Amino acid sequence: MLINKLGRRSFLRGLGASISLPTFCLSEPFKLNAQDKILIPLRMGFAYIPNGVIMENWKPKELGKNFALPPTLKPLENRKGDIQVFSGLDHTKANSNGDGGGDHARANATFLTGCQARKTAGSNIRVGKSVDQIAASHIGNQTKLPSLELSGDKARRSGKCDSGYSCAYQFNLSWKTESMPMSPESNPRLVFERLFGKSLQKDDNKAQAQRLRHDQSILDFVLEDARSLRRRLGRDDREKIDEYFVAVRELEERIENTETQNINFRDEIPPEGVPKSYKDHLRLMFDMMALAFQTDSTRVSSFLLAHDGSNRSFNEVGVPEGHHSLSHHRDNDLKKRKLAKIDRFYVEQFSYFLDKLDRAKENDGSSLLDHCMILYGGGISDGNRHRHVDLPVLLAGGKAHGLQTGRHHDFSSGSYNGHTNLNKEGAGMPMTNLHLGLLKKMGVQADQIGDSTGLTQNI
Repeated sequence: MLINKLGRRSFLRGLGASISLPTFCLSEPFKLNAQDKILIPLRMGFAYIPNGVIMENWKPKELGKNFALPPTLKPLENRKGDIQVFSGLDHTKANSNGDGGGDHARANATFLTGCQARKTAGSNIRVGKSVDQIAASHIGNQTKLPSLELSGDKARRSGKCDSGYSCAYQFNLSWKTESMPMSPESNPRLVFERLFGKSLQKDDNKAQAQRLRHDQSILDFVLEDARSLRRRLGRDDREKIDEYFVAVRELEERIENTETQNINFRDEIPPEGVPKSYKDHLRLMFDMMALAFQTDSTRVSSFLLAHDGSNRSFNEVGVPEGHHSLSHHRDNDLKKRKLAKIDRFYVEQFSYFLDKLDRAKENDGSSLLDHCMILYGGGISDGNRHRHVDLPVLLAGGKAHGLQTGRHHDFSSGSYNGHTNLNKEGAGMPMTNLHLGLLKKMGVQADQIGDSTGLTQNI
């Protein structure tokens, strides 16, 4: 039976399955009265990259609309009109400020909170509530999931990781409270099941386990609802739902293919769905975030592509050395060229995600990307010196909600009269001012986040 529990959002339900549907053109009999016009919601996403970047290959030389994308950002050429590149944003609470080493832990912990992390390897962790969780606490009750946290690394909430800092700081991006991180999920299968594999009412774990054990598609369990819905839709909407089901099934098959290649499959344990290829893994997770936004399963999501300090190698782009080791390049040209390859690799995966959002259409024909604002960047600019000022940050999407896309904007002092002052420590604006501006776009009023000094509306 087709159910509709959260506002105008529709769901297909079966045993151990609940599939939320994208918005349709509302063909009869779903057409609403004029006064009931559906407003397409804005979604908020965050994607974090570790260890800084080679800034001369990242930062555009020109300000405003007439800027050229530098080498690292070239994969975004087709999306240039959909992004804003920001300069002059600082996270000074990621500096030591008397706490000594631990810049990677602080970079992670500060990125969405703007707070100084308490230096401890014990259970008395403390940083601050993150911007995504502030949004989720206000609007999360409007969707199936208040928020969705993803990672390219397995989560860690304890242990010592960086110069006396708990691993909780480095392996978590999102914080529900100052002492409670929102542990991200790195297994695509578990994310898929969280989005589609549970009933909105009482979880049917037995049916879910049976489906996994017999390799049945989740779509098999909602066929009756799907057929009933299809008969009630117009031609355009039937095409939309068919395309959507194809996308869900293709994603499911990719996860299944990964699981059959992995050797630790056991019926009683959720299979490990992490691909061996890091690129494939990141794209699966980005696909999951896109579907979560498309179906309005959540409007808030974060993705820790890799924890800061990650020493992952990148053989697929010809870089066998560890990322963190290379980031301390001491101005060695060969190391910097290799780091630039890694920087560009991450941008390529983000470009893939934006293209996915752009291809998905809302009920008025606009792209899903026009109704998303996705912040991409990291808590370190120069990895060699562990600088936390003039961070590499860009914001994608949001045209339909008034965001000023297609430009390079500099928030540092001296930039407004045509001169930039990007290299002076502390010359920029707290990144938390931007976070307040993002919250306002989401319809969430907040007076303070971390070290914010005011709300920026220039986004």
